[in-house]
Amino acid sequence: MPVIKYPRIRDPLFYEWDRKAQKCGLRHTVYAVNGDQYTGEWLNNLKQSKGTQIWKSTGAIYSGDWKFGKRDGYGSYSILDPVTKEYKKVYTGWWENDRRGGRGQFFYPNGEHYDGEWSNGVRSGWGKMHYKDGSTYEGQWLSDQPNGMGVLRLPNGNRYEGAWKDGKKHGPGKYFYPGKGQMLESIWVADIAKCGVLVDFGRDNAPASTKSPLPEIGLHDPAGVLAEAQARFDDSQN
Repeated sequence: MPVIKYPRIRDPLFYEWDRKAQKCGLRHTVYAVNGDQYTGEWLNNLKQSKGTQIWKSTGAIYSGDWKFGKRDGYGSYSILDPVTKEYKKVYTGWWENDRRGGRGQFFYPNGEHYDGEWSNGVRSGWGKMHYKDGSTYEGQWLSDQPNGMGVLRLPNGNRYEGAWKDGKKHGPGKYFYPGKGQMLESIWVADIAKCGVLVDFGRDNAPASTKSPLPEIGLHDPAGVLAEAQARFDDSQN
């Protein structure tokens, strides 16, 4: 029986051209149509593993980890100062799906900076904020605002320890006046003390203590009054 030979079936040439054009592995600088440039590793035509991206429009630069074409992992983002022509660090830390996510440091243009946790590009979790006036807040954050429990320390030495909501003192908290040797324990609503007890606290060592100690409160159970106020506050939040 004669042997019949059939011609080999080959893919169209454009399939082969496309495979050769796919970027994979370590590449030299690749320029986008808009002028952006990337130097680093690729996988299936997407930025992957380690690489550096420079945006032409802003001069910003990111160097760090990539996953499926997006910043994901640990990396640093900096911008170009238009006056000094030097790079200024904006954020160093962890990224998730092209946004700040995890632990990282952010440096604001006015000199403030935040060191803590992020989620979906905003401050969420536990972190410490350094403000330009010298005050600091350390505690819980949610949706870019102090939420939960935290401590605010002011440049004059005063501090607040307690609950926060939407960036304001809200709930049970204590406000300390070390200079006077006094402490206000109160229930707060939107930064305002609604019900509280002011007592001497370390008055003997205070540099600017009052001439006379505070008189004893004319209540048999000030703690009970605060507990009742706390219960009413909790009811109002439900």
